[in-house]
Amino acid sequence: MSIWAGIVAAFGTVGMVVAGVFAARATTRAAAATAEATRAAALAQAEPSQREQDRAAFEAIKTELKEDLAETKREVQRVRGVLWSISRWALALRDQVVDLGGTPQETPQDVEDYYRTGV
Repeated sequence: MSIWAGIVAAFGTVGMVVAGVFAARATTRAAAATAEATRAAALAQAEPSQREQDRAAFEAIKTELKEDLAETKREVQRVRGVLWSISRWALALRDQVVDLGGTPQETPQDVEDYYRTGV
């Protein structure tokens, strides 16, 4: 074998090794790109399902809050009714004390303010 044939064989071998390194790097990068594309596709496919779950959770919370609000309104109405009943009863007792010649206790300031302003 001539010297030139040896040089060409050596360069060919080095060239094949370099080409193999480049091919390996390209294959690794392609695998990473494919994995990223697969992950993105899975996320895109799962997105409508996740939105539907979020919407269902939001609706459940909204329904619960509406029920709580309605219950609170009913309770406020009941408490107002009891407050008015107690108020009328206290006024009747005051009138009884006055009719019997006594002097009723002075009305608390917050009650006077409520009767004066309605708040």
